[in-house]
Amino acid sequence: MNTDTDAQHTLVLGIDTGGTYTDGVLFEYDTRRVLATHKSLTTKRDFAIGIERVIEGIHIDDPAAIRMVSISTTLATNAIAEGKGKRVALLLIGYDPDLIASFKMAERFATPNYYYFAGGHDLYGREKEPLDLAALLDKVGAVKSQVDAIAVSSYFSPLNPEHETRAYKAISSVCDLPIVLGHQLSTKLGSVERATTAALNASLLAVLQDFVIAVRRAMEHRHIDAPLMVVRGDGTLMSDEFAARTPVETIHSGPAASAIGGRFLSGLDDALVVDVGGTTTDLALIRAGQVTVSDEGATVGGYKTAVQAANLFSIALGGDSHIALNRERHLAIGPERVVPLSYLSAEHAHVKSRLQALARRNWAQATPDWLEYWFLLREPPEGLVQTAQEKALVDFLHDGPKPVPEIVKQLDVLHVGQIGAKELLRQEIVAKSGLTPTDLLHVEGRYAPWDVEAATLALQVFAHHQLKEPDALREQVWRQINEMIVHAILTFLSEKRLPLSAKRSADEDIGRWFFYNSLYCEHTELETAIRLRQPIIAIGAPAGFFLEAVAKLLHTDLILHEHHGVANALGAIAGTLMAVEEVLVYPMYSQAGFEVLGYYAQTSGERREFEELDAALAFARAVGQELAVGAVLRSGAENPQVVVEQVSDGLDTYRLRIKALGNPRLTK
Repeated sequence: MNTDTDAQHTLVLGIDTGGTYTDGVLFEYDTRRVLATHKSLTTKRDFAIGIERVIEGIHIDDPAAIRMVSISTTLATNAIAEGKGKRVALLLIGYDPDLIASFKMAERFATPNYYYFAGGHDLYGREKEPLDLAALLDKVGAVKSQVDAIAVSSYFSPLNPEHETRAYKAISSVCDLPIVLGHQLSTKLGSVERATTAALNASLLAVLQDFVIAVRRAMEHRHIDAPLMVVRGDGTLMSDEFAARTPVETIHSGPAASAIGGRFLSGLDDALVVDVGGTTTDLALIRAGQVTVSDEGATVGGYKTAVQAANLFSIALGGDSHIALNRERHLAIGPERVVPLSYLSAEHAHVKSRLQALARRNWAQATPDWLEYWFLLREPPEGLVQTAQEKALVDFLHDGPKPVPEIVKQLDVLHVGQIGAKELLRQEIVAKSGLTPTDLLHVEGRYAPWDVEAATLALQVFAHHQLKEPDALREQVWRQINEMIVHAILTFLSEKRLPLSAKRSADEDIGRWFFYNSLYCEHTELETAIRLRQPIIAIGAPAGFFLEAVAKLLHTDLILHEHHGVANALGAIAGTLMAVEEVLVYPMYSQAGFEVLGYYAQTSGERREFEELDAALAFARAVGQELAVGAVLRSGAENPQVVVEQVSDGLDTYRLRIKALGNPRLTK
């Protein structure tokens, strides 16, 4: 959409790459006005394609007026969850192999290539045993041609990083691969989480560096010369240079940007942000004007890290969630995301005629699996198709989208699960389409940019097979969506589990009975209610359709801002720049371990000794502040403010977390 881009304005461009859409917003920084927005389908195989389409769609008249570009991305989260990170060798110094094996902790290392070496330190920062540098270098020589990066984590390295530092210098002399050190990413003493964080960061280095280069290239194509910022997982910003060095910090970047954008649009200091996208529904809590941050490290793809991120809760439910029958033949919504049939029919005219023929069949022949289509998104690159079955599938789909039963017959398999297409689907060569909530919105006339008749036919077929009227099935779907979102909100805020039941009428569990009775007032004598104290801020294009009934069920207000559909992109530019320096202060004990001889202050770069605790703490504050302020200024902040958090870890050990925060310094 066109807009007035007067060169006198201070313009910033915010972009969010979500699971379904990439959103862009052009924003006048001084007046806080939204000048233009645009949405484009996310291109997971190359995020930069969708980003350039968004920049093109905004029609920026004067690219020189853009003073900053800021982006939130699901790239790191998706790469971890989908196993697309680069190959990493994890070198573990001083770790106990038997302990790791007995508790099956190796599964949490995020790489199968992990190796143990003598060395490490104890709880007092004293060397446990000498570092076996010769064995470490032998292993590096053996594996360096088989991996893309190296991560090093030494036992208790936050208290004494000497062995990590020595390993880095030695490896650098014989190998030019990127090297990540655990103590530079976290001062927390959890050895497994720190090793996992180092391995994940190493696996993402090349991925995010390529992404930053691609975004820069897209900016150059549009003649935009401005600082590039990336959203962290806690909603703050960092420079693209810093993001490329510590990509692991972008875990949960997208949902965090949504929460920041929701707070920005609403102006509310206390609220529940619910972001409904095409793939997931994400929850975040705004408290005292800030997105709440998890005390625990962020978890992604089953890996627990030491990365600080917004306290988020996500469920696999969105506008493009697949409406199907599960193995028990019950109605299921998600977790898989598919292309809506209304869109597929608009792109491929024969799909509607096939749905028309399907609707004329009897209920036994027109089963819901005939509503699932597979289609070719793009030609596979050379070498990707490995098996005869993959080649047969690609060849069959060249003629256009095909329903699953036809594919099963063509490939001569008994069930769709036997079709070996995992890699083709993951690489976005082949995609799936099916009945979705977006199709129901077409039927209802609430959102209908594509083929309404195709959506109506698909609903009729599904309902007929279930021996229901289409309106009754629609009501059942929306009721189940309401239950899923309310259940997610309860789980997130209460931090308690409440298993749902497909047969609630016979359920004797008091928790589930209370839940359903609060939603539907089923008991003749007892009235129950669940009331949410905060309003719900709706984020995402389908949020208004999904959350209106949810807010009523929870007896709260729904805040639906004019620009709620691109609040995530707004969040990408509404955050502040932040740099964090963590300093540990801990006792220096006598050799016997009973007498305190003094105190150490351990920064990211040095360890100093002090006789008194107060002196060590004063040094930690001063040096930590100097390092944090210097880092945030280099990232492009102006007039940074400093916040110091001092936490006792027990045994006279303290962790000082110094944050330097400032607004972006926009180019002039």
